[in-house]
Amino acid sequence: MTRLILLDADRADGSTTPKPRFPDELIASLRAGGAVIFPTDTLYGLGVDPRSETGLDRLFAAKGRDRGKPIPLLLSEGGQVGRWTRHVPPAASRLMDRFWPGALTLVLPADPGVHPSVTGGGDTVGLRVPDHPVPRALAALLSGAITGTSANRSGNPGAWRSAEEIVQEFTGAVDWVLWGGGAAGDARRNAVGNSPGSTVVRMIDDRPVLLREGVLPFHDIIEFLQRR
Repeated sequence: MTRLILLDADRADGSTTPKPRFPDELIASLRAGGAVIFPTDTLYGLGVDPRSETGLDRLFAAKGRDRGKPIPLLLSEGGQVGRWTRHVPPAASRLMDRFWPGALTLVLPADPGVHPSVTGGGDTVGLRVPDHPVPRALAALLSGAITGTSANRSGNPGAWRSAEEIVQEFTGAVDWVLWGGGAAGDARRNAVGNSPGSTVVRMIDDRPVLLREGVLPFHDIIEFLQRR
C-alpha cells in the first residue's frame, strides 16, 4: 500500500521548521528497505536507504532503470561527505562551501563501502546537500544520506501535476509519497517539470568536468574557482 502525506507548506519551510517531523512508521519503513517520494529544491526524488540492498532493489524496480546507471545521494549536511567518498579535492571543498546547500551534485571518488548499485559499478559517487529541509531530514534519520534520483519511471518525464498522479503511477511500488512542503519545494514547479534538476560536475583532481547542466550555470562554477 502506498501512503500519501500532504506536507504543510508553512511548517515545512526551512525558515520555520528546519527539521520536519515524519511518522515513526515512515522512518522504520525506510530502514527496513522501503521507498519514499519526496520534494526537493529541484525535482521530486525517489528515496531509499543507500545502505539497504532491499531498498535499492525497490528503487530499480520502481524506476524500471538499468542497474548500470549510478544513483546520486542527497546528504543531511556537508559533514557527511567523508562517509561516502575516499578523497575530496581542494576545489571540490571550495564548491561545497560556496554552493551547498544548493543545486550542485559533485561526482567524487567513491568510498569502497558504497554499494555498487549506487555507483553503477563504477568508482565514483554523486553527492549533494539540497536546499530543502525534507530530504536533509530524511537523510539525517537514515545513514546521513538518501538516494536522490528523480521520481519518474524510465521514459516518463515525471511531469506531475498532483499528488494523486504520483500515487497512481507508483502505487504499490513505493510505500510513501510526501507532497509539497515550502517555497523551496513548491509543488507546482516540481510537478510540471520546469526544473532541469541539479548541475552535475565530476571532479578530476581539481578540474571540474560538466556532466549535466542544471539549475546552477556551469560558468558560475568556473568563475568561482578562478577566483583567488
